[in-house]
Amino acid sequence: MTSENVSVSRMQRFKERGLKYVLAPAALLILYVFFGIFGMNYFSYPTLVNIIDAAYYIGFISMGVTFVIISGGIDLSIGTVMMASTLIGGVALKHGLPMVPSLLLIVLVGTAFGFFNGLIVSRLKMPPFIVTLGTMMISMGVGSIVSNVQSATFPIRGQPGGWYKNLFLYISPKGEMIPTGAILLLLVGVICHLILNNTKLGRYTYAIGSNIEAARLSGVDVQKWQMMVYIIAGATAGIGGISYAAIYTTVLPAQGQGFELYAIAAAVIGGTSLSGGIGTIWGTLIGVFIMSVLATGLPAMNLQAHWQTFFTGVIVIGAVLLDMYRNKKASEVRIETAADLYKAEMSEKIASMRHQLSSLRASGDEAKAADLQKKISAARREQKTTFAAKKAEEKAEQARIRAEERAADHEFSEMLKRKDHPLDRK
Repeated sequence: MTSENVSVSRMQRFKERGLKYVLAPAALLILYVFFGIFGMNYFSYPTLVNIIDAAYYIGFISMGVTFVIISGGIDLSIGTVMMASTLIGGVALKHGLPMVPSLLLIVLVGTAFGFFNGLIVSRLKMPPFIVTLGTMMISMGVGSIVSNVQSATFPIRGQPGGWYKNLFLYISPKGEMIPTGAILLLLVGVICHLILNNTKLGRYTYAIGSNIEAARLSGVDVQKWQMMVYIIAGATAGIGGISYAAIYTTVLPAQGQGFELYAIAAAVIGGTSLSGGIGTIWGTLIGVFIMSVLATGLPAMNLQAHWQTFFTGVIVIGAVLLDMYRNKKASEVRIETAADLYKAEMSEKIASMRHQLSSLRASGDEAKAADLQKKISAARREQKTTFAAKKAEEKAEQARIRAEERAADHEFSEMLKRKDHPLDRK
């Protein structure tokens, strides 16, 4: 295969597959530059720290929900599970449990809720939407019951146990802020990426999401791996709860409803297909930062917080429409016409001539190279003209066929009318 053909095939693969990996980063960059130009003091280090801070808890739960969506499921309880776990950990801390066990308890409670979701979905075959909707209400109730409908307050900086805040934001003696939580977010992202792309769990997650029945017939233990993705989602909800406590300090009961929508939105914006079988952790994180940039950029333009919800909804609808378009294109059976075959044949011929041109120029034969360059230009003009003519002929033929079909349909309809009204024939 010549270099020209290689470049053409690469471009075709980019249009079919790679474009989705470029759109989200491009949108993130455009949004950041836009708010930097039109917002007040947006290109500043404190604003960058705020963007990263706003990405923590949504980022962690988004990574977990990405596993679930790729497997073909959904988790509506991820937000309330995160808050209930944090609330329970705060109550334990209040009753004398040390800081480290309290933080571990938050992750453990989140994992337990994930296990419950996975058990019901995989073993009892209940729809994930219904199961996780029920778990959303259960987790809100459990958090309120355990806390006696009272808020849980975590230590602030300078108090015993307040060191955990440095896990997400370190403030130096000079007052300089370092978003250390970005390291933890990146670390969890790397772990989730490796699980999703380099382990049996990841391979089976994609397989189940693509076609659960085919995966089952291939010998995959669908129940086991379905349960595992919900357990991972629960564990990331626990980690998200720790980050929420570190940033906001006070956790109120019956909170978290709506966070799951942001997590799902981040995954979808990042390229995860709601149909299952498609998605990446890095795409999800880019989706998280797009929402974080919106959350910090709109106030910089003196717009209220509800505008974030509006624009997030618009972006989600656009991402879903793009996903539907990609799926439709992927499932289309492309039939090459005579014009397409001609174009492919001429492209191969031109590619061969360009290869010869490179050889002539390398050998220093400028006279033959100039002559061949003229032939290449003529071939390109011929290709453009002939391809356009053939396409026009094909469109005209298709229009003629459609006109004949419409005429035949009309004639058939008239025949049926005459048959239904025999008196009209007299």
